[in-house]
Parts: sequence; C-alpha cells; structure tokens
Amino acid sequence: MEFFCYHRDRPGSAELRDVLLEAHWSYMDGFEAELIARGPTLDLDADVATGSVHIVDLPDPGRARAFAFDEPNYQAGVYRDVMVRRWRNVLGRTMWEFPGGREGGNRYLVLGLGAGRAADLTPPPGHDGLIAYGPLLSDDGEAWLGTAVLLLAPDPEAARAVLTPDRYAAVEVHDWVFGGRR
Repeated sequence: MEFFCYHRDRPGSAELRDVLLEAHWSYMDGFEAELIARGPTLDLDADVATGSVHIVDLPDPGRARAFAFDEPNYQAGVYRDVMVRRWRNVLGRTMWEFPGGREGGNRYLVLGLGAGRAADLTPPPGHDGLIAYGPLLSDDGEAWLGTAVLLLAPDPEAARAVLTPDRYAAVEVHDWVFGGRR
C-alpha cells in the first residue's frame, strides 16, 4: 500500500531541523527500498524549509502512521502537523526514475483536498513534468480525499493548473526539491 506523508514545519523550528538533519536522513535510509519520493517543501524567499514530503510503500495504515510519527523531526517537535493518507502511484515509478532528473527548473508539491466525486484520477495528457501523481484516499482505499502531485512546472500557477479547477475545497502549491542522499 502506498502512502503520502506530509510533515509541516512548526514556525521557528529551522535550527532544530538543521541539528537533526543526519538523524532524519538516517531514519529515511532505513526505508530506502520503500520510498517512492521524498524531499522538503520550501519558502524560497526566506531560504527555509516549510515541510517534508515522503511517499512510501508500506504494508498497512498502522505502519504508515508509525513511519510518520516515529520520524526524528516529529519526535523532537520540528513539525506542527502531519498528514498521512493512502495514495495510489498512478505513474508507477519512483522520483528517481523521473526522466527530467533531480535538478533544474521549478519543482512543486500540489496538494488538492476534496470530497465527494473523485477528480483527477489520471494525469493530464501531455504533461511530461510529472514526478509523482496520485489520488489521496481513505485508509481503506475506498473514499477519494484529494490529489497529491510532485511536478516540474514553469511557475506556481502552471503547477496548480495540473488539477481540475473547482473540484477541490483547497489547493496548496509549495516549492519542493528532491530530498535524500541519492
């Protein structure tokens, strides 16, 4: 089962995050085989991380919650909140298999939160900047709760346009970069 985990940083936690960088990476290294994507969201103007995205393949929702809440930054108080949702890897690959590589261009996390009739279950045609794409689902995988996308796009507006307008209660667009040691 695939899960989308988004840890949002607590304001003022950048110094603690820096101190825990090696502990965070070491923890994630233990899940190297299970990781589909990872990396921080950023406030580029302030040159500071605002959160941490991990998409991981784990056996069940309990194991996904343990993954998210046992993480060293969470344990130390870096994060203000955590989202853990089932996710479906529509592209069927990891971020390391993205043909566009690790660097260059503007990369974003687009997070659309919704309810009701599902939208955007398949990627938009002709968009070669998709790094990871899939629906957010309830723990049992039955209810659609939104869509999470990592992508390369010219700007935040173009990134936002990957989702169907007016199908989401809220859409967030965050600057994002590939994470980890790879």
